[in-house]
Amino acid sequence: MSATAFIGLGGNLGDVRTRLHAAIAALDAAPGLRVTRRSRLFSTPPWGQLDQPHFINAAISVSTTLTPHALLDTLLSVEEAFGRVRQGERWGPRTLDLDLLAFGDATIADDRLTVPHPRMAERAFVLLPLADIASESVLPGLGRVSDLLEAVDASGCRALPRAVP
Repeated sequence: MSATAFIGLGGNLGDVRTRLHAAIAALDAAPGLRVTRRSRLFSTPPWGQLDQPHFINAAISVSTTLTPHALLDTLLSVEEAFGRVRQGERWGPRTLDLDLLAFGDATIADDRLTVPHPRMAERAFVLLPLADIASESVLPGLGRVSDLLEAVDASGCRALPRAVP
């Protein structure tokens, strides 16, 4: 059986645009996953730790036969393959960040995974790209993506021009 999941992507170190496109391709090629929609790229101010470069963020929708935890493991493996090193610095600079935002209608809260992603309803850098592909989607316990986006401050965020092929 297949489920729809939403994944947030971001980074602010190195050639982030190229890395995000490559990470999306890697996810699309992963067993049990197929990318069905991808957002535009957005430039967003840093969150938490402000003395770092702006981030580039995106979101994708995937159809998956994986369990939520197996999908999380795939995301972590792709991050590692693209040079992500987790050093415990919360909200710091990173080469690639992949977050499981939502998994169908599931609500999960265990020691490894919380879905829908905690605090996503407070963050324009998550909601802007997600609204670009799923504005009318309703996130369990949170509400409609478009309504959540209206309630956050998106100042300083902007859609980036699409690359010319």
